[in-house]
Amino acid sequence: MLLPATANSASMATKIPAEKFGKCQCETHHSKSILYQILNKEHGSETKWHQQHGSPHCSTRSKGCPCLDRRRVVLRTPEATCRRASEVLLKTSNFIRNLPSFYHMPWEDQFVLIQQNWAPLFVLDMAQEGVDFDLREIPAISLLKKILLNQSSTATSELSGSSAGASLAEVQKMKNLLWKFWDLDINAKEYAYLKGIILFNSECHVLKCLPYVQSLQQEAQKALMEFISTMFHGNLSRFASILQLITSLRDIDADAIEELFFRPILGEATLNVLLIETLYIKPGWL
Repeated sequence: MLLPATANSASMATKIPAEKFGKCQCETHHSKSILYQILNKEHGSETKWHQQHGSPHCSTRSKGCPCLDRRRVVLRTPEATCRRASEVLLKTSNFIRNLPSFYHMPWEDQFVLIQQNWAPLFVLDMAQEGVDFDLREIPAISLLKKILLNQSSTATSELSGSSAGASLAEVQKMKNLLWKFWDLDINAKEYAYLKGIILFNSECHVLKCLPYVQSLQQEAQKALMEFISTMFHGNLSRFASILQLITSLRDIDADAIEELFFRPILGEATLNVLLIETLYIKPGWL
């Protein structure tokens, strides 16, 4: 039986207008010469980003634009935000550790469920804790500027291929999802049931005890539906809306989360390994 965990009330941040997120770089036009634009690309990009506030609500003109995938971002205040993210991750691991039903499964299944579901669980806890964050865009590297500054082609190639920072498209997707949860004003019990639905993921068909996991997920879904029906007078449209968010949660890129919130702390280490060690899963599996 899943027991809802007591959660602290989430502090809500002030919503930022969508237009402040900024236009797609592909749509930006300048009257300066092309050479001028190239030589000043790094400075201009940085200045423009500092003038924006990183709203999670993207412009419809930017949706589907490939430049969002190419643009890389880092945290504006990494020390404070990484500390907050670490606290959220600890809460996620504590939720898993305090579920006896989870540890009744073979350790191989525990490993698969953690590997597949830690990212959506983390975002869910970010939403519950009301954690918002500001971003800073990494200036794009101007190849011509590197050449004019007499940097070697090898150094230029390494810089151009650098994957520092997280994809703006993936981070923007996560911020949008956080705001959807906050708009629904999910309460502590709903979050607890949602975590059970996410963790006991019946779509992991490689599990040895798949029927057991399916039964636990169904139990969590039934508990959520009954709770919403009681609290919201039989109006199950809320139940449907919340379940729709689960698909979006599973679509969140775990690598983007790791790169944005934990790379400054972990260095070259892998978050999956850290979580497994924290939860005392059999080390021989690694």
